[in-house]
Amino acid sequence: MASRDAHRPNLLVVLTDDQGPWAMGHRNRDLVTPAIGELVAGGTELDRFFCASPVCSPARASLLTGRMPSAHGVHDWIRGEAYGVRDEDSYLACLTTTPEVLATAGYECGHSGKWHLGTSRHPAPGFTSWYAHRTGDGRYVGAPVWRDGRAEDEPRYLTEAITDEAVAFLEANGANDRPFYLQVNYTAPHSPWVDQHPARYTEVYDGATFDSCPREEPHPWFSWEPGPVSDAMTDPVPSLLGYFASLTAVDAGVRRLLDLLDATGARESTCVVYTSDNGFSCGHHGIWGKGNGTWPLNMWENSVRVPFVVSFPGRIAAGRVDSGLTSACDLHPTLLDLAGVAVPEDPLAAGRSVLPRLLGEETGGDEAVVVFDEYGGTRMARTAQWKYVVRRDGPEELYDLVNDPDERENRSGEQGSAIRRDELAGVLHDWFARHNAAERDAFARPVSGRGQVSPLWRGRSDAETYASAAGERHAAAPAVSRRRPP
Repeated sequence: MASRDAHRPNLLVVLTDDQGPWAMGHRNRDLVTPAIGELVAGGTELDRFFCASPVCSPARASLLTGRMPSAHGVHDWIRGEAYGVRDEDSYLACLTTTPEVLATAGYECGHSGKWHLGTSRHPAPGFTSWYAHRTGDGRYVGAPVWRDGRAEDEPRYLTEAITDEAVAFLEANGANDRPFYLQVNYTAPHSPWVDQHPARYTEVYDGATFDSCPREEPHPWFSWEPGPVSDAMTDPVPSLLGYFASLTAVDAGVRRLLDLLDATGARESTCVVYTSDNGFSCGHHGIWGKGNGTWPLNMWENSVRVPFVVSFPGRIAAGRVDSGLTSACDLHPTLLDLAGVAVPEDPLAAGRSVLPRLLGEETGGDEAVVVFDEYGGTRMARTAQWKYVVRRDGPEELYDLVNDPDERENRSGEQGSAIRRDELAGVLHDWFARHNAAERDAFARPVSGRGQVSPLWRGRSDAETYASAAGERHAAAPAVSRRRPP
């Protein structure tokens, strides 16, 4: 099956949807995910890995391009057909993605699962194998998918169907020696959670009360719009059961993929990456949700941090934890570096290869490193100790994460923090000035967390591009002037 050369390796990327950094079996006593636990034990974990935006579509675009949302132009989750929007556009048009570069270099590229970057009717550039969810979320049985360009309702339990199609790709490539790139994009553990998952996964949690997840008073910013998250805040256990069971189903899929690689002798020449698009809170900080689980949009750690594990026997050390700050924009150049493929020149690239760190040739402990995040008019700069958040129209935040890891004490208004605050504001402003395209800059646009309905390259008005303005969503949003506009 595929490449047997560890220096021209196969690449298997498993991507979940809405998995908080706390939702890993080695960190959470309630969660049952033994196969993922083996990946952690047999690989290197980057435990401070940050998405580029705390919502799915922008985060996924950054993983594939190495650009920030203000450079690739995907600013919010894409509404698509589930919300009555005709979705025949590619939001990544004219952008170079990881599979495109790898395909040109001779890789066989496959996709199974969620795309959510515009139309998924036909394979995106670079892919020869394609099984895609039609939208971004929805039911787990009868899920909307594309099969050979035809819209169908998937009769299989979706998480297992995504695994089935990934397995089929691996088996179909068994006769050739070309390296493969396979992305397995589960919709789990995204909502809906209640009455969605087979008993073989929910029974694992019979009697569980999920005490590992806090029951805090709802945060004043929490969005109480009707739906799964407000239901979960009111009565968390049924939703926690679905959330945890969905990850156990993902774990079963990871087990099948690893077993197949072992059985065919390809495991030693395959690099496996496990990560998520964005983080999530299940009661943490008094919210259920991610960046758009509140108004104003939030940048709390559980929204912007995600699991990230790399397992590559013989090349990447087992059982090692790297706590250096790492951006999701780094994945694109890192995978190309692993494949021995040159990274295309891109003046707006925001990431760099972390392969030297993964190979143990460098450490990730550089205290000068800053990671950045954005969601429309909300931007973040994060150092090893400090987090600074600025908003176009809303509260400014500054947290000392060493002494206040739960981000409870906003120090932005303290006189003694003025120097630190202004320093980080300057760093943030200067960095975004270098890593955005003026015509795609998100900061001044009315990104509300309710979705994007048109790609920027269409040249439509803001009212035609975004689902609504923030003020229409939560009229009670606090208004605090920023100190230095990015």
